[in-house]
Amino acid sequence: MTRFGAVCGILFGLSLGIAGAIEAFTGETAATSFIVGLGVAGFGVPALFAFHLRQADASGRFGAIAAAVNIIGLGLFAGASFAYNVVLFFVEPAVSDTVLDGPSHWVILGGGAMFIIGTLLFGASMVRTGVHPRRAAAGYTSALVLLALLGNLPDSLLSSANHVFACAALICLSRSVWRATSSRMNPGPVPSL
Repeated sequence: MTRFGAVCGILFGLSLGIAGAIEAFTGETAATSFIVGLGVAGFGVPALFAFHLRQADASGRFGAIAAAVNIIGLGLFAGASFAYNVVLFFVEPAVSDTVLDGPSHWVILGGGAMFIIGTLLFGASMVRTGVHPRRAAAGYTSALVLLALLGNLPDSLLSSANHVFACAALICLSRSVWRATSSRMNPGPVPSL
């Protein structure tokens, strides 16, 4: 399951990075919107579980709580991202505006706030434990918080660059998980008696 989570982290990162790189030249398209919506919703939560499992022994209770808040926040953010990128993107702007003017607006804001708080806590936990590469953990924290904050603004080169930056951090964290799993599975030769 840890390797599965590492692969999900890579796919999560690629969904953001590929879409961000394309959008830097084309702006948001149906294809990039679809890639981001499916990538965040399908691969984000398993990746966070793997990241936490990699550091669970070192992070203690704070790390477990931080991971739980981040996982719930990402689940809510992923639902909103999926709804926006895969559903609302394809309807008339008037319909989308009507949906977002209702109670769903407050649910999306609350989910986004939970995601930001969880990301800050879990990022702090990863940086503090030092189990994952610290630069990747700090990159994860800043890129995902910016992803949430820039989500409601018009597309720009900044948001595209942030998608690519998030991709790099997620892939680096996923490689850390994969390598740790590989070293546990291949401990080396057994000494003879």
